[in-house]
Formats: sequence, structure tokens, C-alpha cells
Amino acid sequence: MVGMAILQPVVALAAWTMVMWFWLYGSRLSSFGKADPEELIDDPHVALDHILPPQTEWKAHNYRHLLQDPVIFYAISITLAIIGQGDGLNAQIGWAYVVLRVLHSIVQSTFNQMVPRFALYALSSFCLMFLVARAALVMF
Repeated sequence: MVGMAILQPVVALAAWTMVMWFWLYGSRLSSFGKADPEELIDDPHVALDHILPPQTEWKAHNYRHLLQDPVIFYAISITLAIIGQGDGLNAQIGWAYVVLRVLHSIVQSTFNQMVPRFALYALSSFCLMFLVARAALVMF
């Protein structure tokens, strides 16, 4: 199928998001013993971020991040596939985006250092901008 190769990294990133879901809930379940459930119920201003260890919540933050910018990746990748432009360089950039997002997840979820996280995020954003520009050039 012509133009469909970009859908492979789409599926890979969706699968990685599910891996992060399991990692998030696995770490939260093991940390819930440190939380007072009554505090969560009685005070609407208390969030898990203030109760659970930061290392636990890093995974939650990353899971939320995987539901933000990647939505643009999914939409633009499907657009490129529909217009027959999802092969070649576009597919390679799609894979680069996924690899960078996975690395970003690992950094944020393990040691959470700002400089490597930002570098990975910026590089992945440039990949996304490239794909949007490529689709725009064909569409307009």
C-alpha cells in the first residue's frame, strides 16, 4: 500500500503509550500505601502530586504528555497516509519522532533531568513541524 509506512510509527507510539499506562499504574499502586485516602477525599485541593513520591508522579506526567503533542503526530501521519505521502522520508521522520518520544519518556520517568528532556522534546517537536510542513506543501 503506497503511502502507508508512516502508520507503523503511529502504531508503535500508541503501543508505547500503553506501556507507559502500565508503568504509571504499576508505580502508583505500589506507592498508594504512602497516601492517606481520606486526605484526598476531604480536601479537593490535594492532588496525588503532593502525596505520592515525585518518582511515581513523573510517570503520570509523562503519560499526560503522550496525550498532548503526539495527537498532532497521529493526525498528520494519518493525513500523510491518506494523501499517499506516508512513505520514504516522511516515514523515517515519523520513526525519528517515535524514538525521540520514547527516549523522552524514559528520561522523564527515571531520572527526570531538564536538559536532556528538553533536548529530546525540542528534537521531537522539530520532527513534528517537519511532517506538518510536508503535508501542508502537498495540500496547499
